[in-house]
Amino acid sequence: MDSTKASYKSGEAKGEVQAKTEKMMDKAGDTCQSAKESCQDAGDQMKAKAQGAVEAVKDATGNK
Repeated sequence: MDSTKASYKSGEAKGEVQAKTEKMMDKAGDTCQSAKESCQDAGDQMKAKAQGAVEAVKDATGNK
């Protein structure tokens, strides 16, 4: 009986660890996706500012 109980507890602990690991992996994936989107947004903003600067130089020098 003790062996059965120990085996049950072991399986229960393994299931809990797997569930926690899965939750942590999901959270890490969400964090990575958020960081990726933030970097893309920052890149888009930088690109727009650079394009604006190019247009301002073109306007100032009369080049179009």
